[in-house]
Amino acid sequence: MQLQCPHCHKTNRIPDERLADEPVCGACGKAIFGGVHALDATGLQAVLSQSAVPVIIDFWAPWCGPCVGFAPTYAAAAQKFGGKVIFVKIDTEANQALGAKYNIRSIPTLAVFKGNLELGRVSGALPPKQLEEMIQQVLSKQ
Repeated sequence: MQLQCPHCHKTNRIPDERLADEPVCGACGKAIFGGVHALDATGLQAVLSQSAVPVIIDFWAPWCGPCVGFAPTYAAAAQKFGGKVIFVKIDTEANQALGAKYNIRSIPTLAVFKGNLELGRVSGALPPKQLEEMIQQVLSKQ
């Protein structure tokens, strides 16, 4: 499988059986899956076009209280499911064109993608258990 690094955008070849081994980018050395990746339009397009695993995008803004409160829950899920899902954050204040492109009407909004195809979305800050259930549903449909 070829995955684009969300940090430096270099393409990395990773065998499917090694996805759970916390792969790092051969160019920049940063984790390809680990944690939450804050991206702009270029980075998001690169990740969506190259990723063979689901991508969950948290559309948020720094002035949004529920968004800021949800961030630790989202980060914890990224650590737990990091080898199976790519977790992305898009700051809709800094990337207003992306918010318009994806028709974001309220924040936080979580959108799930496989490639460039949106599989679903939910608005509002989810409690940890509900977020994990959503991720499990995404993974069961692969």
